Formats: sequence, structure tokens, C-alpha cells
Amino acid sequence: MLVMYRVENLWQQHAATLDLSLVAGEVGLKRPLRAPEAHRPGLTLSGYLKGYSSKRILVFGIAEIEYLQDLHKDLRKERLEPILAEDTPCVIVARALVPPEELVSSCSQKNIPLFRTKMMTSTFLSKLHYILGEAFAPSDTLHGTLVEVFGVGVLIQGESSVGKSEAALGLIERGHRLVSDDVVRIRHKEGEYLEGSGAPLTRHMMEIRGIGIINVAHLYGAVCVRENKRIDIVVRLEAWDDTETYDRIGLDESYQNILSVPVPFHLLPVKPGRDVVLLLETIALNHRLEANGIHSAKEFDERQKCAIKAKKKVYQ
Repeated sequence: MLVMYRVENLWQQHAATLDLSLVAGEVGLKRPLRAPEAHRPGLTLSGYLKGYSSKRILVFGIAEIEYLQDLHKDLRKERLEPILAEDTPCVIVARALVPPEELVSSCSQKNIPLFRTKMMTSTFLSKLHYILGEAFAPSDTLHGTLVEVFGVGVLIQGESSVGKSEAALGLIERGHRLVSDDVVRIRHKEGEYLEGSGAPLTRHMMEIRGIGIINVAHLYGAVCVRENKRIDIVVRLEAWDDTETYDRIGLDESYQNILSVPVPFHLLPVKPGRDVVLLLETIALNHRLEANGIHSAKEFDERQKCAIKAKKKVYQ
């Protein structure tokens, strides 16, 4: 279930980062933020409202404040009235500028939170857009273990007790890094890629049956853990089934859709005697090769085709 992001969330979580101080409109802190965007009023202060969207955060810089100060107070109020709409989430005045009395009064009357920040307008907007992008990024929670193997983010999935945590522990023993065990929080970052992280409560922790909870950072050192990682491939561990036919060449590429992003997928059957840790390392290294345009399965297929053609010529 999606949780509505509100002005009070921005205020409570990022007041220090954005150097925000509340000036007026405290009653409206529960207003929802409906878009991950902020904009400067600009031409709208002159009365040009074509294409204006009141759902975005309003940020006043020095140009807007000086323009308002040059107007007669009645005209100032008239120009502010249409841009301070019922669905305007909040207003922020940058550069520690003093907001005009009419702006403070209108925000108070309409219960629109009005903030000030000492930051430069461009710097503030840059930080605000990043924070809003993070807050509005599509997210999901998946069962699995996320590790970084040779720089590749590997999400290990599979049924309970198939050996996900043990495989991850073996990778950590070989110098690779744990991101999250059991539950992985995933965000669709910048509309392009997936980033996985762990819950703060279980950060750096693993559950190993027969041993219990262990802290990987304490056992193996801080270099063996990281807070988040891009998810590059998904590997599903599955108990070996003699009735199944498993891929032996690797020409058929499979993908798993996570938050509408196709992620390369590998099904890895496990049974006693198979070195799962070594196989996971091999999958990660092979993924790096393919990312650089070296595809071993396709190379083998081309060699085979060339050999067949050469053999046909001999018999012609």
C-alpha cells in the first residue's frame, strides 16, 4: 500500500538538510505532496498563468521577492492570490529573504505552510529535487539476499531453507559484500535502474539456521558490508530436480520484471557437491563480460556454426 508523502514528512525528515524554518501555515503541514517537483513562480507573478500547475512546491528566490517588493501592496496581493491555490503544498523562500507581508498573510489564511531557508535558490532546488525524487521513487520489498560480487549486485532468491544465506555467507568469506539478508527493499531510481538496501533494524545482520543471528560487520569487518547496491542480476536457487531439463549453453536470456524493470535472471539448481558460491561468482563474472560485449555462449554458437559450414564444404 502506498503511503502519502506529506509536507510534514519533508519538514520532519529534511529540515536540517534543507535548513528550513517554519514561518506560517503550521496547520497545513499535513497537506499532501502530489508531485516530486518544485518550481519558481516566475512569469506567473506578472499574471501569466497559462500552463501553471499549483500542485508543485513554490520556491521564491531573490528575483521573485524583489519583483513583489516593487509592486503596490494591493497589486502584490492580487498577483499572489491565483498562485496560492487550495492544492499548493507549501511555499519556500530562499536566501534567508524576508517574505512580503502579503505572502505571509495569504499562506496563514489558506493554511499553506510557508518556510524560509538560508540556502542559495539553485542549491536549494537541486537538493530538494533529489529528496523528492527519492521519496517518490517506486519501491517494493522482496524476499531474498542481496550481495555485491565483483562489483555486481546479485539478488539471491529461492524457497526457504534452500541455502540463500549460507551461499551469501560463503561469498562474504571470499571477500564479497553483504547488502541485505532475508528482506530487500528495492527502489526504482531515476526511472532507470533498481537499487536494493536493507531495513535499519536488520542492517548487517544474517540469520543462519543452527547458529542464529550474526553481525557480518563485526565478524568480517566493515569492508564486507555496504548500505545499498544496484541490482544487476537475479539468481534463483532451486533444489535439483532430475526430471527437469536445465540450460547447458546459455543462449536463451531470461529476465525477471521488478517494478517494471527487466533484470537478467538465472535459475541455479543446487544439490550436494555443487559449489554454489563458486557458481555465483562465475555468474557475476560472466555478467561483467557480457556487459562489455563478450558473450561466451554466442561465441561458442558462432564457432559451432562455422565448424558445420566447414564440414559441409569438405563433403560437397
